[in-house]
Amino acid sequence: MNIFISTFEAVAMLLVIGVIGFLLLSRKIVPENFFSLLSPLALEIALPSLVFVNIITNFSPLTKPDWWKLPLWWLFFITIAFIVTVIGMIISKKNSRREFGLSLFYQNGIFFPLAIITGVYGINSEYTVDLFFFVLFYATFFFNTYFFFFRKEKVSIRWRKIFHPVLIMTVLAIIIRLIGIETYIPSFILSALRMIGNMAIPLLMLILGGNMLVDFRNMGKIYISEILKFILFKNIIMPVIFLLIILKIRPSFNIALILMLEASVPPVTAIPIVTEREGGNRALVNQFMIASFLYSLVSIPFMLFLFGKLF
Repeated sequence: MNIFISTFEAVAMLLVIGVIGFLLLSRKIVPENFFSLLSPLALEIALPSLVFVNIITNFSPLTKPDWWKLPLWWLFFITIAFIVTVIGMIISKKNSRREFGLSLFYQNGIFFPLAIITGVYGINSEYTVDLFFFVLFYATFFFNTYFFFFRKEKVSIRWRKIFHPVLIMTVLAIIIRLIGIETYIPSFILSALRMIGNMAIPLLMLILGGNMLVDFRNMGKIYISEILKFILFKNIIMPVIFLLIILKIRPSFNIALILMLEASVPPVTAIPIVTEREGGNRALVNQFMIASFLYSLVSIPFMLFLFGKLF
């Protein structure tokens, strides 16, 4: 029961920060474009800093020689997730199929799992480093594939999105640790990067809350049947499938934990923005995301409780 309570508190904390962002904008304490200006700070500065410091501080190649296998497990994860996504798209309505698939396939792979891991196992847990290795290519993958849900024509490679700051800082930190020169990094630099990195999760959740208010003003039709289908697939079927796979193949605990977290979390927060950019129904994906976020307050703790009991 302790893991249920700890996970519930971690998820609830994220939602509370989102509500604060919602209130800041609704009360006009900040201008409407404030959160869009914060997004690059969160994604391209704070998050890479957080990743770099955690790897430099908590990663040891001697005690974790199999760290390179974690990105391979991510490939396994997205393969299974893609199969579930295709099935979900078939069941969804034709006019909402693209938005359904996009929201189902791309999970909130960093911030929700990171908040849960630090809430349950502590801020210096080895599982935080495992998470960063697992999602090493996730940002690059997301920014270079999401448009395939909307576009069928050939698209050019987005080199800037391939070499995302998160990927660059992760690789740099790994090289420094493998070479063994981390002791030459001045402590004040690590302290500064840690302070910047600690802003990443609050900033992203504030941005999410602010974006939700903007979308609420243009919500339009409520797609109740599609929302229920989405919750079924995203918050129930996806984690149950991965729980069954984990129980069958019995990977090491750190891999099993991350697979379970990645399967249980709601959609990535950038989904409404990229949907609008591609001419999709932003209101619909926002409804998917809000419903999944709220339901995850119960579903994630419950799934991790089952995981703790059965694994």
